[in-house]
Amino acid sequence: MNNCGLDLSECKFLGEGHHGKVFLRKDGKVIKICTTVRSCKSEYLILKKVDGSKYFPRAYKYEYLYMIRDYVGGECMRDYIKTHGLSKRLAINVIKLLEEFKRLHFTKIDIRCKDIFVESKERVMVIDPKGCYSRHKNYPAHLMKGLKNSMYLDKFLRVLKNERPKLYKEWILQNNLK
Repeated sequence: MNNCGLDLSECKFLGEGHHGKVFLRKDGKVIKICTTVRSCKSEYLILKKVDGSKYFPRAYKYEYLYMIRDYVGGECMRDYIKTHGLSKRLAINVIKLLEEFKRLHFTKIDIRCKDIFVESKERVMVIDPKGCYSRHKNYPAHLMKGLKNSMYLDKFLRVLKNERPKLYKEWILQNNLK
């Protein structure tokens, strides 16, 4: 038993981040044990609010320091693009994810590369949604910094400019990023 009273003996440890540890259950769902009640409740409420979006795992249960939610497979985008590069398809899927943030009325239109998981056919999913409705950012600064560090920012911006010229103008030109 852990400090939440959960028996994790039949669960597989998947990983650990700033906000908690994640374990895979036999039924294919995950248990995320959070470091604080506040971070756990906040993430759970965000996942419930965006329930039905194809970009977020479904949350099933919240108890004090842990939640049960769907498993997100694949590889974190930061690592994925190091070995596979940034294809046009992946860039478009990330742009669509950011458009989904707007559709969901997020006040933070940003995400870190490490919080995007790339699944088969370069489908993207969000893990660790934080500050989506409490922080204010009208363009994806953290994402662009991660892409710049991986040497793929220029390619991403070319795809953005060609596929979504209005967004390019809104994010890049209006924020003096180019």
